[in-house]
Amino acid sequence: MEAIYIPQLTKAPERTEVVPIQEFVPGLETLTPVRGRVKVQHQGNYLEVSGKAETIVTLTCHRCLKQYNHRLMVDTSEMIWLDESASLPYEGAIDKEVAIEDLIESLSPQGYFNPIEWLYEQLCLEMPQKQLCEKDCAGIPADISNSAEKIGDRRWASLEALKKQIP
Repeated sequence: MEAIYIPQLTKAPERTEVVPIQEFVPGLETLTPVRGRVKVQHQGNYLEVSGKAETIVTLTCHRCLKQYNHRLMVDTSEMIWLDESASLPYEGAIDKEVAIEDLIESLSPQGYFNPIEWLYEQLCLEMPQKQLCEKDCAGIPADISNSAEKIGDRRWASLEALKKQIP
């Protein structure tokens, strides 16, 4: 999948390009190819990007460590501002306080928009933070039979034997 050249998008019908997706996304391990579409519309000083896609990923349960399959679905939209300064390297302070209105995505109006990269980011944001195979997963079962012997440190075994000999 090739990136979309933003100035070329202004010449497209209705200034819109719809990109069908049916492929594996690089960097994202999935069982099935990602299927869906990404719609990019040039709105003058910003791009309106929307997408719908789905795939199946294999996750590991955080409680019992079993692997399970999870359907990952994305149905989202985003505005990406077109700003000439977006292509310039950042030369400010490393630890700078940033205002909330500065937390926006921006691209150069003469640059490229990569729909696969955008879709990758959206799919990563949809990954569940709490990965559980079942809602009531009990976790790893604990074997408590003979726990005193199993938990003990072998280096103390001779001292334990000596303690048993003393009446």
